[in-house]
This record gives sequence, structure tokens and C-alpha cells, in this order.
Amino acid sequence: MVIPGLQDKEVKMFYPPEELQMDAHVPDFNSYLAMYKKSIEEPEEFWKEAVQEFYWKASPTGQMLQYNFDVSKGQVYIKFMEGAKTNMCYNVLDRNVFDHNLGEKVAYYWEGNSPDHHMTITYSQLLKQVCKCANALKQLGVKKGDRVAIYLPMIPELVFTMLACARIGAVHSIVFAGFSSDSLAERIVDAQCSVLVTADGVYRGEKLINLKQISDEALKHCHEKGSLTVQKCLVVKHYAFRTTDACSKLQTPWNVKCDVWWDEVVDTASEHCEPEWMDAEDPLFILYTSGSTGKPKGVLHTIAGYLLYTFLTFKYVFDYHHNDVYWCTADIGWITGHSYITYGPLANGATSVLFEGIPVYPHVGRLWEIIEKYRVSKFYTAPTAIRLLMKYGREPLQKYDLSSLRVLGTVGEPINPEAWFWYYNVVGQGRCPVVDTFWQTETGGHVLTPLPAATPLKPGSATLPFFGVQPSILNEHGEELEGEAEGYLVFRKPWPGIMRGIYGNQERFQNTYFKKFPGFYVTGDGCRRDKDGYYWITGRIDDMLNVSGHLLSTAEVEAALSEHSAVAEAAVVSCPHAVKGECIYCFITLKDSREFNHTLMEELKRKVREKIGPIATPDFIQNAPSLPKTRSGKIMRRVLRQIARNEKDLGDLSTLADPKVVEVLFSQRCQAAA
Repeated sequence: MVIPGLQDKEVKMFYPPEELQMDAHVPDFNSYLAMYKKSIEEPEEFWKEAVQEFYWKASPTGQMLQYNFDVSKGQVYIKFMEGAKTNMCYNVLDRNVFDHNLGEKVAYYWEGNSPDHHMTITYSQLLKQVCKCANALKQLGVKKGDRVAIYLPMIPELVFTMLACARIGAVHSIVFAGFSSDSLAERIVDAQCSVLVTADGVYRGEKLINLKQISDEALKHCHEKGSLTVQKCLVVKHYAFRTTDACSKLQTPWNVKCDVWWDEVVDTASEHCEPEWMDAEDPLFILYTSGSTGKPKGVLHTIAGYLLYTFLTFKYVFDYHHNDVYWCTADIGWITGHSYITYGPLANGATSVLFEGIPVYPHVGRLWEIIEKYRVSKFYTAPTAIRLLMKYGREPLQKYDLSSLRVLGTVGEPINPEAWFWYYNVVGQGRCPVVDTFWQTETGGHVLTPLPAATPLKPGSATLPFFGVQPSILNEHGEELEGEAEGYLVFRKPWPGIMRGIYGNQERFQNTYFKKFPGFYVTGDGCRRDKDGYYWITGRIDDMLNVSGHLLSTAEVEAALSEHSAVAEAAVVSCPHAVKGECIYCFITLKDSREFNHTLMEELKRKVREKIGPIATPDFIQNAPSLPKTRSGKIMRRVLRQIARNEKDLGDLSTLADPKVVEVLFSQRCQAAA
């Protein structure tokens, strides 16, 4: 196959295997180009064809996709299939059970933290459980438009609850079960949730986490903030059912006025629940992502566009077929889990693995063991997990049969070439394409990605845009750059699955994503385009950190550090890390007479864990008698990043108020505490 313009000789190309191309949805590069061209030049026709897959109670009344990205021309908005009516839950469950006769097909193989705990859930069983949960939520007073907070581990009840919300028209707000009580409270208050769904406790590896206690602390914080919205707390008996020593190790606090056991209301509820027919642009969920100001942003997604986009991206990016077994190792608390564990796979009638555990428990071959057990054919994980497992070498993999694998995927951050080659050669045995997907909470689904049977691969490149997506690269002045270029990654037009706003804050939505370059959606990421038109993500341009694929705000970590009574000022930057990709490096200026010692550093780490969660724990803390600042008082983070990386060539320092500060920080760098 000859691909015009593919002339970048510096990087070896990896071409799709012929075996995969034989029955692929997009079988070659020319097919991709033709479909992409249609999606850009005839978007109305392209999206109309795609929506035929689903059930619509009412048809749209106008154009398929309407929008304004230019803040100078008025309020930013995106509308898809305006006027149409449908229900997300109906389309991903009832449609599969009754229209496609998939009732007996496995929807999920659930694997618990321990290999002894597992469960098989068919589409019929899933529909019944979702209806029971939906009726229970209604019994607890949840109505169309109400927000429901979900703070659960990776257990079937998490999927039941989010789909139950979608069925009755409630808006789910899932909070990753590794976040602290402060973080949970902040999200409950912002979304004004009326019900919280949680569990008694959960083991993560060998560590026991008392989720109910964290939830109670969060509700206490909500009361302290003057928010009294949560009326009921629905609690799953997960820990108690999975252990024999529940009474001895975990005490579940209980408030009879608020708390309700899941089995007492859900297990006794009816298996039948009529879906609420919703407008295409009604909200489906709110998912919080870190903001550069430190306050999390409630990213809002709506029903019809998100349904269609997760359906298409899952189908084409993983080249999904009826007999595939698919496994995404992400947590549903993040957007990857929303789009590619729940909605995208279910919309395609797929069989998925739902995994509660961690990659190295009870042994370092756990992932490979599960792949062999369920004959997984499509596997989607993070570069962090790959780098972690690389440390253990090939031996753990050689104990298991991985011949079922056909497509490998990565998500969360750009994958470094070393990890790419190990994934491709060792896990995929040199025969599985690696789809390196770039997207964000805000985009709803993949925007830059290879298609496994169509796109020649360059290790480390996100390659080319998905259908309907028009990327561009701008310089600092907002000028579009052609050909080979590096600058700001932006998108000139929306696609159906893009976010619709920040919950309750239209001004912040416009300022964050559209103000810098009017007429474009600004991702906040830097990007390079090579001579073949392939896109390479170069990292965040704004004050954000990508730690193990989790986006964190430097301002959020700095605020937590600054709450300590000994801290006068804090500055946080990213630093390369062999496993995490990036880690958190903190510079701390102490108040007079306070001593920088091990006890203080442990207190600071604990402060961040309590305020945000374990994922934000600093990796390095350095004493900084003073910070490098401009004459106007602005901290020069570029200089701090270079100090953290031990890069002595700092370039122009003429704007620094006191250049000697840099020498002091370099001299103390070796004392930074890990």
C-alpha cells in the first residue's frame, strides 16, 4: 500500500497487519481518507447516517450540528440534533436486549480486587439491575434534572447507578473513589447533588479504604460550607460481602436520618422502569477535571452527541466486532471509564472486562492472567501501567497465553517510544497495532488517533484526526501554521461529543477554552505536526500536571501546601518520572523561624493527600528560601521547571528581580526530599 506524502524517514513506520484489514470497518488508509473527507465536507450527511443506529422518540428540527466558537460574535454554544428526543439508557440496553437479541450476551466480566471474586453480567441482567436501581433512586426522591453524586469503586453497582440516572433523566456526577473527603465535598457542593451513592469499604490491593467514613466526612464539609442538598446516602455492602473479617477491621458509621443500605431499597425494587424521554441537548453527566485556577471544572456532557460519538469512536478506533472481548483498565471515575467502559462499549453491544483491582496484586502478572482467562482481544491501558510492568521484564507475561490480543491501545498521556516498543513487541508479540489515543474530559472521546487497520503508526505519535475533527496549530499570536510546525493545539469546529459547558459557569467555560484564540477550541496542549501531517502531543502549555495520566492543577496542589501553618509560599512544577511520566516537584518557602525537616515534609505530603487525594502526593519537596520572580512579582515557573530537571542552561534571566535566587535553588536541589 502506497501512502502519498508519507516521507518522514526519521521514524520507522509500522503498517497494519493484513489479517486485521480483511474484515476491518476501515480497512485501509484510502478508506480512512474518503470517510474523513466526507465527515468534513458533508458533515450533515455523515452524521445523519450514523444516527440511524439508534432509537429517537422524536426527530431533530434543524441542522444536525450548530455552533459558535467565536467569543467576539456572541456566546459560545454547541447543539447537536436539537429538537430530537431519546434516552441514553434505552439505546445502550433495551435496544440491545430487544432489538438486537443480545439479552444473553455477556455485557461485563467483573474481576474483583482478589482473583477469587468475579461475576458475569449479561445484557438482560444488566437491564434488570439498572431498572431496579432507577426505581430505588426515584423512591429516594430523585427526579429528572437532579444531580446524583457517585463515589464507588470499580464494582457493578457503579455501572448500575450511572445508567439508572440516565434512565430517569438524572445527571450523574461520578467522583473517583481515590479522592479525599474535601475533593468529594467540593464536587457535591458545586453540582448541588441531592443523593450520594457510595460503599462501606473496598480493598485496593492490600489496602483497606473506608469509603463510608470518607463520604461522611465529605457530607460534614458540605454542611460546613452551608450546603444541605444531599438528602440521602445510598450505601452498597461491598466490603462486608467480600470479606470474612468485616466486623473486626471496618466500622461503618451510620446516620439513620440519611443513610440507606443498597440491598434494602434496590434489591426489593421492581425490575421494570419506563425510560424518561429526554431532549438531545439535555445534560447526561457532570465530570470534574482540574482547573488551572485550582478550582475543579464541572465539565458538562449532553445526551445525543455523546452517545453517537462514543459509539463511533469505540467502533472504529478499536475496530470492534461482535465476538471481541474488550478490556479498558481505567477507572470509571475518569472520562476514559465513562466513554470506553460504559457508554461506548454498551452502545456497540460489546462484551467488556470490568476490573476492580490493581496491576500488581496479588502478583505482577494479574493483567496477563485476566487477558488469558477471558481471551481479551482489544486491550486499552495507560502508559503508566505499561512502564510499571516493564520493570518486571518478560517473565511474568510468558506464563500466560496472550494470543487472543488483536489491538492494543493507550490513553492518558503521550506514550514514550521505549514503552511503545515494549507494548508492541512483548505484549502484542509484534502483531497488534498500538492505537495511541489523544483526547480529554472535555472532548468526550478520541480526537487524534490511529485506526488499527488503516493508519501506519509512528511510535509516540497520536497520528491523525478522527472523523469530523479539524485540528490546527497556532503560534502565540493566534496565526495558523501550515506544514511542519509546533505550537498550540486547537480545533476549529466541534464534533457531536464535545463538552457543552462548565456546570453553572458559562463565563469560565468561554474564558478557559475560547478566549485566547477566538474561533477555536483551545486544548491547553502543545503539539508538533511533522512533514507527513502526523500530530505529536508535546505536553501541557498551561499550569497543569499530567501525573500517571491524571490531570492535576499546580494551583490546587499549591493551595493545599499553603494551608500548612509553616508555609509562606509554595510553587509546584512537573518533573520527568520513569513510571508516572511526570511527577510533582514542590518548592516551599517557609515562614520565619520554621525549620525544613523530615517531619515537616511528611506533614506537607499528608496535607495534600487529605485535601486532594493520594494521586496528588508530592514526589519531591525542596526548601526555597525565596522563589525566582519577575520585577512585577510573577513566579517564573519556566525557571523552576528547569531547576527541578537540573537543567543548567536557563537562557534569558534578565527579567528576574534577583538572579542570585537561582544559584541558591540549584545548590539546595540535591537536598529535595523524595
